[in-house]
Order: sequence, then C-alpha cells, then structure tokens
Amino acid sequence: MIRAEITMQELERKRIANDLHDSLGPLLSSVKMYMQSIENVSDENKALLNIANAHIDDTITGLRQISYNLSPEGLSRNGLIKAIEEYLFRINSAKTLEIDFDAKNEIKLPETIEIHLFRIIQEIVNNTIKHAQATNLRLIIAVADKQVTVMSIDNGIGFNPNETRTGTGGLGLSSIRSRCEILNASLTLTADINHGCSYLIKAPITKFY
Repeated sequence: MIRAEITMQELERKRIANDLHDSLGPLLSSVKMYMQSIENVSDENKALLNIANAHIDDTITGLRQISYNLSPEGLSRNGLIKAIEEYLFRINSAKTLEIDFDAKNEIKLPETIEIHLFRIIQEIVNNTIKHAQATNLRLIIAVADKQVTVMSIDNGIGFNPNETRTGTGGLGLSSIRSRCEILNASLTLTADINHGCSYLIKAPITKFY
C-alpha cells in the first residue's frame, strides 16, 4: 500500500515537472520575447516593461526550481551523488544553511533505490532548514558490505523524539519512515533539546539487483 502510494506520487511529480518545463517555461519565455520586441516605448512605459521582464525572469527561475524539486533531471542522467551535489549547491547558494556533503566512494545504485534515498535526503534538509534553526548540516553517504548508509548530523535546537511533532516536521519524518520501510532500511533517529538531531539509515542493496 505504501509502496504503491509513493510510486504514484513520484509518477505524478514527474508529470507535473514535465508540464512546467515543457509548457509554462517556454510560454513565459515567448511572452518576454514579445515584450522585448515592442518599439517606440516611452521612458515611463519602458521602466514598467523592465519591471515586468524582471518578474518574468523570477517566475521562470521559480518554475525551474519547482520542476527540479518535483523531479530532479540529474538523478537519471548523472546518478545519485551528482544529483545530491547539484541539489545541495542550490541550497548552499541561498546561504540559509551550510551543508557539508561527503560521499565515501563512487556510488552507482539502481534508480529504484536512488530516488528514495534522494527524497530522504531532501526531507532531512527541508526539516533542518524549516525547524532545526541549525547553521550547519553534515551529510554522509557510503556503500559497503552490500548496504548503503546515509548519516546526517545538524547543530540545531533539537527536539524530543518521543513527543508528537504536529506541524513541526512530522510529515517529513513520516515520509522518511515510509521510504525506509520500502527500502527495508533501518532508521535510527537521535535528538535532544538543544543538542541537534541526527539520522542514521542503513539499507540493504542486494534485493535491488
């Protein structure tokens, strides 16, 4: 049931991402091109056109980010590590959180497992940004002994994992647990008030080959 639901979510995400990329993006670019071709414009109207063009640029950038978050193209093209690096580069560029990423060795996994690991890392990063009040997050991913290990450590405010966290990342944690269940992975969550939070995920990979 969980596997089917998440599979449908991924298919719908990909469809929406393709629609944004293939339809709205080119349409907005065409609108901008037509606006730039307008001639004999007064200085006042030229200023308004410049403002409108800037808004269109911001909208196109936003659509690309949404499309990427929904379905990262680099995952199928370049593999998990490159996709994570690209995603984290976008996060680090926003300067909201400093993220150190360490891939212990070259990792090539079936796309079946890579998409779930990528989404797990997305959820960890999102939860850290939204709720942890952290300034640094360390992410480590490695493959050894027929298992992939993902570890994260942040320096945020932490929380009591025994308490229900309604509205404070509970949905993200639920998604992480669901994807771990699909991967038959173990999940160890360590957190304490004012002492940050860490995740340790270990997933066997032999069943995916």
